[in-house]
Amino acid sequence: MIELINISKKIGKKDILRNISYRFEDGKVYGLCGYNGCGKTMLLRAIAGLITINEGEILSDGKKLHKDLSFPENTGIVIENMELLPQYTAFQNMQMLADIKKIASDEDIIEALKRVGLEENKDTKVKKFSLGMRQRLNIAQAIFEHQNLILLDEPTNALDKTGVELIYRIIREEAKRGAIVIIATHHQQDLESVCDHIIEIENGMIC
Repeated sequence: MIELINISKKIGKKDILRNISYRFEDGKVYGLCGYNGCGKTMLLRAIAGLITINEGEILSDGKKLHKDLSFPENTGIVIENMELLPQYTAFQNMQMLADIKKIASDEDIIEALKRVGLEENKDTKVKKFSLGMRQRLNIAQAIFEHQNLILLDEPTNALDKTGVELIYRIIREEAKRGAIVIIATHHQQDLESVCDHIIEIENGMIC
């Protein structure tokens, strides 16, 4: 469970997040919806531990972020135009990520690539990938270690209709497995078929 307690974030004199409280439960898909610049991505970054907040608390299974732990344990992230290393293959990129925690096997990598439709491209260098293929690879790295918390910023960018349907099926599968999945997008209609809860954000606040 992830719990936000009256969190706020300022950059300079500008309020980016304002007094947000919410509880995210295991096995659910949450959609953060709002116009560009409303605070969706900053909220994902705060939950991921990538930024510190000015006020409030973020709890991951009861542990306080930036006090009891630096980042939520076992988190997968696709956020703000991520790019894996273009000079390496899809499989090599995933292997390098797997070496960090050493909890995923080569079989886990192959399975993740298969789920996103890239199994036949595992030995292709990422620099030869289309934008849609790169986005699929980003999704693969967010799920291959069976992460408990999955944070996805505009996960369907550059994907065609078939790719969107595939990613949404994966999201539902991950929630069924017990993960918390939080999606940020400015397309609310994209969320209605996949999310258990849709959270509208405006001017850094939950509406």
